[in-house]
Amino acid sequence: MIVVTGSVTAKPDRFDEVRRLSLEHVHRSRAEPGCISHAVHVDCENPLRLVFVEQWADRAALLAHFAVPASRDFVRALQPLADTATTIEIYDATKVDKL
Repeated sequence: MIVVTGSVTAKPDRFDEVRRLSLEHVHRSRAEPGCISHAVHVDCENPLRLVFVEQWADRAALLAHFAVPASRDFVRALQPLADTATTIEIYDATKVDKL
């Protein structure tokens, strides 16, 4: 499984637009093949920061997601609305059932 985390900190006057675009992206992404989960959350310590947590079946599914024109459009739309650079981290993960 591939796990992706990312974040965007909105300019104060652009938060509502960033939130709307982010929710549209999340809802669309959930319908893509290989998407296990895709969510966005507001950071409790910085209410202008949105944090994304995604799970994908495999690398091919994630690469297909990145190739979707709407995904690229989403990233481009966020850039002028962000107060700082967006972040993304990608992990190859194995689920551990019990410790």
